[in-house]
Amino acid sequence: MSTPFPASVYAARLDRARALTADAGLDAIVVGPGPDLAYLVGVEGDTIERLTALVIPASGEPTVVVPRMELAKVRDTAVGSLGLAVSDWVDGEDPYALVTAAMGGSAARFGVADALPALHVVPLTVRLDVRPELATPVLRESRMIKDAAEVAELRRAGDAIDAVHRRVPGLLRAGRTEREVAAEIAAALVEEGHRTVEFVIVASGPNGADPHHEVSDRVIQDGDVVVVDIGGAVPSGYNSDSTRTYAVGTPDPEVARRIAVLVRAQQAAVDAVRPGVTAEQVDAAARDVLASEGLADAFLHRTGHGIGVTTHEEPYIAPGNALPLREGMAFSIEPGIYFPGEWGSRIEDIVVVTADGCTNLNTTPHELTTAGS
Repeated sequence: MSTPFPASVYAARLDRARALTADAGLDAIVVGPGPDLAYLVGVEGDTIERLTALVIPASGEPTVVVPRMELAKVRDTAVGSLGLAVSDWVDGEDPYALVTAAMGGSAARFGVADALPALHVVPLTVRLDVRPELATPVLRESRMIKDAAEVAELRRAGDAIDAVHRRVPGLLRAGRTEREVAAEIAAALVEEGHRTVEFVIVASGPNGADPHHEVSDRVIQDGDVVVVDIGGAVPSGYNSDSTRTYAVGTPDPEVARRIAVLVRAQQAAVDAVRPGVTAEQVDAAARDVLASEGLADAFLHRTGHGIGVTTHEEPYIAPGNALPLREGMAFSIEPGIYFPGEWGSRIEDIVVVTADGCTNLNTTPHELTTAGS
């Protein structure tokens, strides 16, 4: 089978999703291609005009509805190893009738995964004559707490991205463009064990003040501060995401001082992580350090986001999120400071909540690192 985990892992995930569906008062949930389907049964791919869907009833066994032309691929996943019921169909037949049948013929309340497009939600709604609800609360709760197999894969991803960051100082030097450096970083991501390159940000000088700058043809100059934010998926589909800030040559002393404050803020947030602490309290730990040094207005975004089969998922480490942290949650800690027209800096690690704190999956130096000039 082509799944990254044993069948028992997927069986436990399906059982939990079914229990959460019942707890939510839903008769069933419908999950189409996307990260939720990959998480639940190891089926990867994107939604197409032909419906593929996993139907999980609150009581009863799951069923996979799939076009016959996709049947072999789907069976070469946990769908096959677990012996899940499969209802296949060909063009000219009604797949929404098969979804309805998998629910037992009707449903008073059913949920749909947020990745299922209107192309399929609308016909299903017409067939059932029931307004659907988002299955997001069920699926979010399923994916938010990582099991031991997931933590191992996130650790593998963390090791791989750390290896890339160790190579970055040798790639950054005055006279090269951001795009040239980014291309070599992308190649390094694959060389160090990633299956895919999800993003490469090389933001030099004033471009570093844009948190979502990617790359440009700007020529890196001596004295530049450069933000390098990179990530990708390892073969299991689990993601890395790590940001470090580099200096090409000797940085301005005031710039170095401010980045040292940011490093302290990032560490304060990491130190705040433990079960029972809320997401907003972790965010505040970083924000308070920056505010104490007059840098509050330079911090433009939340402190972090969850990570797993997608780069951004629950929980979000942000102001106003009173969600208590629980053991097994995995997320980034990435405060940043940004000065439009001048420079920016961000420091990011992935952490996993443990029984009494957290484990940091990234170990490369947090301090401003000097690259070539």
